[in-house]
Amino acid sequence: MLYLDKLLSQLAYPLGLSMVLAVLALALLIAGWRRAGLLALSVGILWLGFWSIPIVSDGLRLSLEERFAREPVGALPVADAVVVLGGGVRGGPPDWPDPDLGRASDRAWHAARVFHAGKASCVVVSGGFMPWAGERRTEADAMLRFLADLGVPPDAILPEGRSRSTRENALYTAEILSAEGIGRVLLVTSALHMPRALATFRAAGVDAIPAPTDFEVMPEPAHLIRWLPDAEALSDSTRALKEYVGWWVYRWRGWAEP
Repeated sequence: MLYLDKLLSQLAYPLGLSMVLAVLALALLIAGWRRAGLLALSVGILWLGFWSIPIVSDGLRLSLEERFAREPVGALPVADAVVVLGGGVRGGPPDWPDPDLGRASDRAWHAARVFHAGKASCVVVSGGFMPWAGERRTEADAMLRFLADLGVPPDAILPEGRSRSTRENALYTAEILSAEGIGRVLLVTSALHMPRALATFRAAGVDAIPAPTDFEVMPEPAHLIRWLPDAEALSDSTRALKEYVGWWVYRWRGWAEP
């Protein structure tokens, strides 16, 4: 089911849908349906180009990020634990010495800052690895190593290394919290991911308070260059659309609070 969900979701994103339309256009042209084929091809190109515009990408991501305020660590309430989700720090093969820090590694850094500010006495790191990635260390293990380098004592870190999705993050973390007698938690993840993550954790019965980080959209002038298609903007739009698609699917399946 995980493989099927991943495959189907790819078809909903700009690049995947545009490729489907291109294949459809080719089939229509071969069949002699020239007008329909050209229409499908045009729609695919325009759809891909639209989501590649930086101004459009920023607006889409901001619609998710602005739901939560960017608060200084000192303004956060005290909780029993910090829960930080994977997605920013990858584990390498078993003989790989160091974790691989990605664009969302702010998550682990923010969790360390929250811990050092005395907002919680332990940190739960949640993240496994995808089966198709081959044999490698879990995200939880990679985050544990990174947090230890940031000064968080290893005995204050609780790893959850089975999860492969946001829903599994919530379910498996809830098990750990229950076993450890932990109640209220500060949930740390990227601002872009926080709407879906928070709703999913609360649906799993976790008393979670949002502590978002990794805010991406910054005020920038509407320069002409920002209206020209850009590969990075397409990638950013895809990640935001992934959150919206994930949110709708989770709501439909009853995995996330309204």
